[in-house]
Amino acid sequence: MAMEDYKPCAAMVVTQCIYAAMALWSKAVFSGGMSPLVFVVYRQAVATVVLVPIVVVANRKKMKEMVSLGVVGFSLVFVASLVGATVNQCLYYQGVNLGSSSMATAMTNLIPAITFVMAASVGLEKVEVRRPRSLAKIFGTAVCVSGAMSMAFFKGPKLLGDLHALLLHSPAGGGISRWVVGALFLIGSSSCWSLWLILQVPICKSYVDPLSLSAWMCLLSTLQSALLVSFLQPDPAAWRIHSLFEISCCLFSGVFGSGVTFYLQSWSISVRGPLYSAMFNPLNTVLTTVIAAVVLREELHVGSLFGAFAVIAGLYVVLWGKAGDGGGKRGRETEEEHADDLEKTVTRSDSMLEAGGGIAEPLLRAESDPVEMEK
Repeated sequence: MAMEDYKPCAAMVVTQCIYAAMALWSKAVFSGGMSPLVFVVYRQAVATVVLVPIVVVANRKKMKEMVSLGVVGFSLVFVASLVGATVNQCLYYQGVNLGSSSMATAMTNLIPAITFVMAASVGLEKVEVRRPRSLAKIFGTAVCVSGAMSMAFFKGPKLLGDLHALLLHSPAGGGISRWVVGALFLIGSSSCWSLWLILQVPICKSYVDPLSLSAWMCLLSTLQSALLVSFLQPDPAAWRIHSLFEISCCLFSGVFGSGVTFYLQSWSISVRGPLYSAMFNPLNTVLTTVIAAVVLREELHVGSLFGAFAVIAGLYVVLWGKAGDGGGKRGRETEEEHADDLEKTVTRSDSMLEAGGGIAEPLLRAESDPVEMEK
């Protein structure tokens, strides 16, 4: 019985380790010359090859329903794929390339706060300024945003080095601008993922199977990103894979970043609920930062670490605010009127990992009982 209690924790730790490995590995291949945009195409293609056979086997008797989306349904899935998979991953990996893997994983902790702002803006999230929990969500969002801005614009001196050496050997203006642009790309990626979560409300009302929806999104994203690369990088040489290291990274991202984490995260959410899954996000940041500093020789800066800690602290404040939603009977009834659709949608979306590069957890409402996933 005791071992059963530890299984969800072990599953989430393995999931975060996979995400950290993906961030570090992708940074290494980009440093070796591989194009981030081409990497997105290969990753989505591998994910499609992995997921489509699984969908076919799991839904043999319902293949007509899986294939026929209808005009409206296909349009919604196409837009969701464009925003949540294609643009999201292109911005994310460009941010990894221009910035650092540790900053990239830290920025993904913004997703719950951004989702809260977007959901409140369209009326899917109830905000009552007189309630401590609502104030916590607002305050946590502000802390997250402040931390992200600190990471982007206040790099600061090196943590392991003297300030004098930094001043004498500081990077040129182009280096600073690359860091800022990379941070802005990562913020844009988190915003795209949050918008994708909101788009799931109309999609999942008519298309409720998360596995086949993930396969559709991976397929469409492969085509979209390939078309995007053909315009932005018309040189055929950009498509070349130069080493087994690059091939392994693409395969790992598609197979483990999709198939393995899909199963582990879906199962953990069904057992312990979505907030339990979101609480493990900072582990990815910590692992990536430590390993990147030791293996990839990434430099740690005071401003970046301060911003990362602020983002993580803001994340937990937002999650604490969400944990109180629907705690009592009256609170539950009020919340259900405004956020029931969003909760069901983002619960499913946690299992659709391909749309976010495997690094983001949405803002979710905690329940006293575990949230059951539709399989």
